[in-house]
Amino acid sequence: MALPVFDSSLSDAEMDSMLENATNASNFLKAISHEGRLMILCHLVSGEKSVTELEDLLSARQAAVSQQLSRLRLEGLVIPRRDGKTIYYRLADERPRRVLELIYELFCADDSEGLPA
Repeated sequence: MALPVFDSSLSDAEMDSMLENATNASNFLKAISHEGRLMILCHLVSGEKSVTELEDLLSARQAAVSQQLSRLRLEGLVIPRRDGKTIYYRLADERPRRVLELIYELFCADDSEGLPA
């Protein structure tokens, strides 16, 4: 997908739409810019997890995990589900998965293509 060309021919409505999209993108990027939240999203890519499972996977305290999940929920990146006393979380849509795939490709994958590992 090609990026749009920004020039003086854009209407006020198009500029307003672009600003709204930029705001949404900025909020999304801020939400994933914390290593704890990023790690939570990485774990949720493989499927729904309980808060307790996430605590164990991250070796983190419940309060810290809950705080990060709250921010992810506020930004609409995760969806909670309650089953009795247990709360489970899953990705809200494909946006986090797609971004994490790119982050993995750029920062984690083998250096076989000359990319930083």
